[in-house]
Amino acid sequence: MVGRTGAGPAREEPGADRELRLVSGDGYPDWEAVYRDNVSWVFALMFSKVGNRPDAEDLTAEVFMAALRPLRVSASVPEVRAYLRATARTVLAGYWRTRMGREITTIDDDIVDDRPDPEPPDPVSTARARAVLERLPDRYRRILELRFLQGLSVRDAANTLGVSVANAKVLQHRALQLAARKSAGGAR
Repeated sequence: MVGRTGAGPAREEPGADRELRLVSGDGYPDWEAVYRDNVSWVFALMFSKVGNRPDAEDLTAEVFMAALRPLRVSASVPEVRAYLRATARTVLAGYWRTRMGREITTIDDDIVDDRPDPEPPDPVSTARARAVLERLPDRYRRILELRFLQGLSVRDAANTLGVSVANAKVLQHRALQLAARKSAGGAR
């Protein structure tokens, strides 16, 4: 850290530095600002998921190291926080997979995103999507409707169709390929 003196790393207690800082909605001036503004909530999140300080510190460092290269400093504050949250989910999944042989990727939304209300669907796009779906075989159309229109997971879609998860993934892949070909062929 800049301006720190002393021989060893500074250990801060969780919640010790809880002063509020005003951060521009446009973006951060540098990586240190990204770190300072987000390290507390990332650490608190990790601590709440793993329950011990050493692992939470390691995981927090891993989140920032993983995000350092692909994350743009010019990204807006909500984009940075969303990216860090997604990175934290991936890091936690790896942690639980190696420690317990189990992948836990659910992170409760404890930070409210300032997303605008979704725009109503464009009638032209909706009609075009429906036309492409109607040209697909029944099973392909059904998997795409379940996954993308109804928002089901692959597992739930597979259960609804009465097929294995692997088969549902193959169906979805082939359906998307065929839909892309039909869409491109119809647009020309």
